[in-house]
Amino acid sequence: MIQPAADADGRAGPAGTDDVGAPGDSFLRPRYRVDLRRTPPDVFEDLSDTDWSRLSWRDLGEPYRVTRMSRHRERWEEEHGREMPVPVQWERFNRAFHDLFSTDVPRERRQRAGELVRRIASLDLPGAWEAARRLTRISIWNHVHRVEDAVWDPRGKRALFRDLDVDRPEILFLGAAEGYEAMQLLAMYPGGRAVLVDYDEFCRTDRFGDFPRRYPFLGTDPATGGETVHRRGEMEIDYVVSDIRDLETGPRFDIVLSVGLLEHFPDEYKPMVFDWHRRFLKPGGYAVLTTPRRQVRSRLFYLAMSEIMNYGYRELMDARQLGLYAFENGFEVLRCGYIKAHNGLVARAR
Repeated sequence: MIQPAADADGRAGPAGTDDVGAPGDSFLRPRYRVDLRRTPPDVFEDLSDTDWSRLSWRDLGEPYRVTRMSRHRERWEEEHGREMPVPVQWERFNRAFHDLFSTDVPRERRQRAGELVRRIASLDLPGAWEAARRLTRISIWNHVHRVEDAVWDPRGKRALFRDLDVDRPEILFLGAAEGYEAMQLLAMYPGGRAVLVDYDEFCRTDRFGDFPRRYPFLGTDPATGGETVHRRGEMEIDYVVSDIRDLETGPRFDIVLSVGLLEHFPDEYKPMVFDWHRRFLKPGGYAVLTTPRRQVRSRLFYLAMSEIMNYGYRELMDARQLGLYAFENGFEVLRCGYIKAHNGLVARAR
């Protein structure tokens, strides 16, 4: 039996290939999945032929609002006697979410399972309950992020981003966190530059700063037009720590991107979010947005992971709702549909 080779971080990779994989590969790391497959099923469910002008909210209903908040937020508000400010909500969320991305999942599952057994053996029922909760959370994360690869979802994102009419694009990522989707775009349309924007310094130093440097992005070889693997170190990326409202750049970007941003704003503020995308786009540029899908699995995920995920306002919507929001706010919908756990939209300002 051939044993897998190990990369510089000691994580197992496929034997006989580059230690970050080659086009067509799919394999697990302790913290994430590498998936460089080209044409698997269920990549993108396309609803782009929808007649947006004939849809109404009466047809679609309202997005589902996630109402169960993290106990950490509830305790903070009890201690301070006021609602947790939005910047603090994001700081808490970013740190909790980053802890998940940084976890060696198989090792953590073994440790939590062992702790559960020990607590039960010692008849420590409160401790056993807490150990079971933690084991459940890391097991859910393992399934969603490492098995299904539904958080980063490279195959779905590549399908959503395909065939954009750009060359060496300038990309602006609003609320960028670790910047994953901008890196995927830079791999597919090489030679461009991305500006990542987030108002939490932790996102620049840790979420982006700790992103696996050898993580492979399947993209285009600029010399041949064929497929190749790109890494973050090859990409031109700037990170700006700023409130989006304070950005001083003009309409100079080919792509303005947001991932998991729109759903954090009630309807009265959604026009403002679309205005942010429009404000920075070149004429003819692309606005690209994703939001979490309204489906039973998503509801269960945010229920089970509420301690980590639910610090602020959040909606789950379906793809047609996302498309209708864009249409009503002055955008032409070019591509709209579902990927694994998200809705995806590509649009132009009308």
